[in-house]
Amino acid sequence: MGNTFIDLFAGCGGLSLGLIRAGWNGLFAIEKSPDAFATLKHNLVDGDVVQPFNWPVELPCEAMQVGALLALHRPFLESLAGTIDLIAGGPPCQGFSFAGKRNEGDPRNQLFEEYVDIVAVLRPKFLLLENVRGFASGFRSAGSEPGRAYADVLKGRLEQLGYRFHSKMLSASQFGVPQTRARFIMIATRLDVDQGVRPFRLLAERIEEFRLGHGLPAHGDTSVRDAISDLEIAGARLVDCPETQGFKQLQYIQRRLSPFQKAMRSGLPDGFAPNSLRLPNHGSEVSARFKRILARFPKGKAVSKIHLEALGTKKHSVTPLHPGHLSKTITTLPDDLLHYSEPRILTVRENARIQTFPDWYHFRGKFTTGGSRRKDECPRYSQVGNAVPPLMAEALGRVIKELDPGNG
Repeated sequence: MGNTFIDLFAGCGGLSLGLIRAGWNGLFAIEKSPDAFATLKHNLVDGDVVQPFNWPVELPCEAMQVGALLALHRPFLESLAGTIDLIAGGPPCQGFSFAGKRNEGDPRNQLFEEYVDIVAVLRPKFLLLENVRGFASGFRSAGSEPGRAYADVLKGRLEQLGYRFHSKMLSASQFGVPQTRARFIMIATRLDVDQGVRPFRLLAERIEEFRLGHGLPAHGDTSVRDAISDLEIAGARLVDCPETQGFKQLQYIQRRLSPFQKAMRSGLPDGFAPNSLRLPNHGSEVSARFKRILARFPKGKAVSKIHLEALGTKKHSVTPLHPGHLSKTITTLPDDLLHYSEPRILTVRENARIQTFPDWYHFRGKFTTGGSRRKDECPRYSQVGNAVPPLMAEALGRVIKELDPGNG
């Protein structure tokens, strides 16, 4: 079977879903979080809306670290050498992110080495890697010049293995994704199949056609209102949430839909509503604070820390969304963003919409962490926030297919 890919550090499956929709055939995906893997397995292994993974019997279909794949299943990996066309992945980005502490010693920064180790074993035709902007920026100690960026280290390693390295900072909004999500994207081509085509130039030539193919305008941004206005409480009937006792959700009905909403609803079986529509149960104090933020502060801009402290919260960042603009980048923290007209955080489903997960995509696991602080816990908000937007992934996958001389 041609056009075969594997996904490393796969999360809940955003990158895999996009590649499958681009015509790639999934073999297996590696993800260490049990919750995120359960989501991927439900939709892309056991599901039937898109072509599922052709999971090999030699590999357990369970949550697993990439290091364990190398340590425990190396003979199986070696047996696949020459049969994999694409390795995709997004090694954990928290240590590189400008939004975090940006610690050069963060052990998660070394996980891309495991990505390279598997490349050395499998020698695929193509590589696709996604990460945050900080992956391409050198680390700086106090008062010193920036050091070497991990992207440069990766480039050197892959060139030694016989790959041509291409990278670019891309905004997900180019592909119709309704958020300002800037990401480092690497596409590498094995030299014996490289045709000298510049993948990001080809990508730029294909964006208009790609957007029109999804029923989206050829140009311009997809606004927050375009993405989630059909999921507003206003004018909707609230029903008991079947997933969590004591919570409500809106009744999922057909309203006047934007082209983007029509695309997101496509594929959902008749009579079935998506999951993860649970509305938050904010206390009176929190609701009052959110009402003040919506009334007093400009939408689309982060409320300053001084104002947040005056409002009685220790949050470092809260942004009320602007209905007519792009969303700020979806994160793993539910209360980073507020709904543009309702004093509440977004539902998991609204976050998933802004990430371009279709409504049929079913999320597993907890909604929030509650009182737990286990580092390995990956509730639904974290799954969505960490994901690669499927629409962006699909556009990248289509271009990589064009680079293959065997598809010509």
